[in-house]
Amino acid sequence: MTPARQPGDWADALWDAVRAGDGSAATGVALAALESGLGPEDVLLDVVGEVQRRVGQAWVDNRVGITDEHAATAIDSRVIDALLAHPAVTLPEPTHGRVTVACVDGEWHALPARLLVEVLRLRGWQVDDLGPQVPVARLLEHLHRTGPALVALSASFSTRLPAAHEAILACQDAGTPVLVGGPAFGPGGGYARLFGADLWCPDARAAAERLCRGHLPRPAPGRQAVDDLPHLADEEYAHVTLRAARLVRAATAPGDGVPSAQRTATLVDFLATALYTDDDALFSGHLAWSAHILATHGEPATGLPAALDALAAELRDLPRARRVLAAGRAALAADVPPPP
Repeated sequence: MTPARQPGDWADALWDAVRAGDGSAATGVALAALESGLGPEDVLLDVVGEVQRRVGQAWVDNRVGITDEHAATAIDSRVIDALLAHPAVTLPEPTHGRVTVACVDGEWHALPARLLVEVLRLRGWQVDDLGPQVPVARLLEHLHRTGPALVALSASFSTRLPAAHEAILACQDAGTPVLVGGPAFGPGGGYARLFGADLWCPDARAAAERLCRGHLPRPAPGRQAVDDLPHLADEEYAHVTLRAARLVRAATAPGDGVPSAQRTATLVDFLATALYTDDDALFSGHLAWSAHILATHGEPATGLPAALDALAAELRDLPRARRVLAAGRAALAADVPPPP
């Protein structure tokens, strides 16, 4: 008797189809997995979600380009649409209540949030999917109009953390508890706790299980960012944010191996986020990751120390910024591996 194929086997098959850019084959794999008896939630999370994780890692390792990554994400999105349209997949009547799911402002990686949306619908929730890059004003307007039991916020990039904190505070001030998830909040959800989020979950399945247990917290309104992060009172984060364009110009002065303006702008964004969270490791981790990306893409990383020196010269009156930059320089010198 042939053993039943496991989710990993289906993920391997879907991965092959996605890498080949064959959307029809990819859809066929997902539907075959469903028809073999694998539950729709398992297909979503353990097959499609696993393949999307592989796509991101392949880009980091320079095995696919950015265009290929975007094409793969588009295929995965079409696979989800086809899966949910299959006659074997029926959504139950909503019995648990109403939830809003949104990506924080500036966050355009929407597939993780989409997976949560569909899993919650499969489990009997009424879900409003606001999609990527949701400004706080739009989010609040939606909350006041619909009154959900909870808001789920997704963020993949660490530089979206200040926007995530703003959204958390605004939702809580409106009386709506907030669940957060995504790589931006750290592997153990440390930034979720730092920002006072009501709940953090590592993935869509864990979030669905937590919500289905009920007993959602009711947040206390009126908290400000500086209440959670007293170090913001020194205004170094605001200073770097307001001078970002000048800092990018200073750090991309002509020279051998100097990072591009785009990479330098990201570097400044991570510096600002490290100041916002008061976490040197956030910036050092980005530097290690950048050096790894440059190496795998055949670009020199020799200009990174010069960029740090230029930033330090521009920010010589900001002690926390100098500390963060010094920690980053030390991490580069020590060749610290990038975070997983």
